[in-house]
Formats: sequence, C-alpha cells, structure tokens
Amino acid sequence: MKFTVIGGDLRLSNLAKILANDNNEVFVFGMEKSKDIENNQRIKKCKSINEAIEKSNTIITSIPFLKDENEVYATFSDDIIQLDDLIENKYKNKTLIAGSISKDAKEQLKESFGKVIDIMNEEELVVLNTIATAEGAVDVAIQNTDITIHGSKVLILGFGRVAKEVANKFHGLSAKVTCAARKKSDLAWAKALGYEATNIYSLREDLKQYDIIINTIPQMIIDKEEMQYMNKNVLLIDLASSPGGINTNDAQKLKLKFVWALALPRKSCTCKFSGVY
Repeated sequence: MKFTVIGGDLRLSNLAKILANDNNEVFVFGMEKSKDIENNQRIKKCKSINEAIEKSNTIITSIPFLKDENEVYATFSDDIIQLDDLIENKYKNKTLIAGSISKDAKEQLKESFGKVIDIMNEEELVVLNTIATAEGAVDVAIQNTDITIHGSKVLILGFGRVAKEVANKFHGLSAKVTCAARKKSDLAWAKALGYEATNIYSLREDLKQYDIIINTIPQMIIDKEEMQYMNKNVLLIDLASSPGGINTNDAQKLKLKFVWALALPRKSCTCKFSGVY
C-alpha cells in the first residue's frame, strides 16, 4: 500500500518508519530533518506538498493539526506548511487523517478531500493518549523538582479527561491533590474521588501552598496576578495546547520554574522536555 505523511513530530516520523517496515511505500513532506527516516528505501522525500499528496490516497498529518489558525505542525521542517497548501487543490478520491482539527479547518479540508478523519475523536485513542499524558506529567514533575511526589501539594487546573487522569496518577503516588474547576458538578466529583476541590476563580492567596501546579485548560488561567501569590519554588506545568493556560513571559520574569509540556504522549517515551525556565 501507499501512504503519504506530512509534517508532524516524532510520532509521525515513527509512523512513517513503521509503515515502511511493514512493506508499504511511504511518501513524506515536511520531514527533511528527521533522522528516523534516513536511509529507508521505502520512504521517499517529496519536493512539494502537492507531489506528496498525489502519490497516495491516504494522507496522514499532524496531531494537533495546526499550531495556529493556518500553520500545520511540522517539527522536522524549516519550511512553514500552511493549511492553504493542503486545500489549494481538490483531492476528492483521497482521505486525510489528522488530530484535533478545528471546526473551521475541518470544513475547509472537506472542500478538498473526499474524507477527513480526526483521530482524536476516537474514544479508545483519546483514553490511551490521556494515560500517556498523565504519566508524562509525573515524569516532568520528578525531573524538575527536588522533593518527592509523596506528600507534595499538587494543584490541577481543570477537570476534563486529562485532568482526571493526572489527578489519579499523582494521588496514586500519595500526593495531596487539589482540583480546581468551574462547574459545581466537577467539584463534587473531585471530592467524591478523594481529592480536595476549589473554585478555579478564587485561587489567588491559596496558591502559595502548592509545590506543583498543573494546567489542563487551553485558555489563559495563570498570569502575573496569580503568580505573585505562589511560592518561589513552585513548579508550573502546562499540559494545554496552544495558546496554553500559563503565561510563559510572566513565569520568566518572575523566575518561576515552568514547563510547557506539549505532546507528552510522544515525550513520555523519550523523557526529553523543553521550555524549562
């Protein structure tokens, strides 16, 4: 079979290699700096995105799909791949697969491709992705603190899928976990599961007690106003996709230790993290 892989990060680089090793013919674009696909005769680097798309009927691209409104994630490329590059031609006989596609982007892709699949809508994958994210968050905490998780005070912002699994993992290591949420039902569930619970809009002075603060909400929650109440040794971990929920610049200015831990399902395997201040 033939597959096309465009952009992405280490996950897609590994996928291209796996597909090639399974005797498939793989065409790639926007992955010129990936060492994993070098010297693999079944992986062919294309000179243009149109050439890559034309080579197969199954197009696989990044998770998440866009890093802003129009730029496709492409860690291993110096070139910028735009959403417009994917939709400028009609490929009605082809299927495009990506992850976390916005509603607007999906509508535009449907105009060009016969079928568009967002794999992050697949429940099984979402659950497995959540587990890997939570385990990666624990690893980030261990690597970037000089205290034990056991007995540490951990605040988790949000109470969605990721937050629940993160709370579970830290609670399992005997951390004192507090979940901050907006909905009364979420606060009630947090208490029912054995965590402390607090309203996310009334944190401020309470922030000084926490050793680790983990955000899971993809909108600005923590900036300099909240940071002024934190203890100077706190570790801030942001698990949310762009734009994130913790102000990076404010964390730098106040010299707080901060990790924007994007793509942890990939990074939890390599144990390499960037964005530590």
